[in-house]
Amino acid sequence: MIVFLLPASGYDPTEAAVPWAALRDAGLDVRFATPDGRIATADRRLTDTGFSWLSPWLMTRRAELAAYRRLTEDPRFRAPLSYAEVDPACLTGLFVPGGHAPGMRTLLEDATAQRLFAQVFTAGLPVGAVCHGVLLAARAKDPATGLSVLHGRRTTALTSLLELTAWNLTRMWLGRYYRTYRTTVQAEVTAALADPAHFLAGPPLPVRDTAARPGRGFTVRDGHYVSARWPGDCHRLAADYLALVRSHQGDTAVREP
Repeated sequence: MIVFLLPASGYDPTEAAVPWAALRDAGLDVRFATPDGRIATADRRLTDTGFSWLSPWLMTRRAELAAYRRLTEDPRFRAPLSYAEVDPACLTGLFVPGGHAPGMRTLLEDATAQRLFAQVFTAGLPVGAVCHGVLLAARAKDPATGLSVLHGRRTTALTSLLELTAWNLTRMWLGRYYRTYRTTVQAEVTAALADPAHFLAGPPLPVRDTAARPGRGFTVRDGHYVSARWPGDCHRLAADYLALVRSHQGDTAVREP
């Protein structure tokens, strides 16, 4: 089974629902895990509350919101495991959506989730992460080296340009809503890498991808790991992660006697 790690609350609905839909529609077994085994709630500002005149640019798009509504009706979403209940030996992959609301800290700062990510990553299973989800990868330590599992890997994540632009547009009335941590995601992730050049920011003017045009998105694949920057990359990320999972399944079938 492939497990999506979700926080107690505050995740981005696009970043969870679009990859989930691609995997589920391909017939794969997808489960969910949260800090305490309770149903995770998405960032309501992205789904319901909005951003006043900025809502057309910042809220979840209609098609992606429909995918999220479908996700919330899935029986497996409504009966998640806790992080502690996930057995790495039973996994065939792991995926970590992002989000910037304060609730994301219940995932990103959780020691059990960090250890689980490290176990799956070092086992060579297909792993995907997007936006703030890449922070979990940066914080997950390889027990053999004591370094981040991303040390020596190439990755992307929410860029400082995207993060600071959204913050500057909204900080007069939303304060630190777009700043989960004082250090930007790009800065923390880059600090965990072997070489700053291993962080790939992608085009400086990102364009949202769609189901019909996934090529507009930007992802970085390094071996069994694929990453993306923001919700606007998630259709391409979904396709790339599905391809990664299928490739791993093929490799496993070849190795089996």
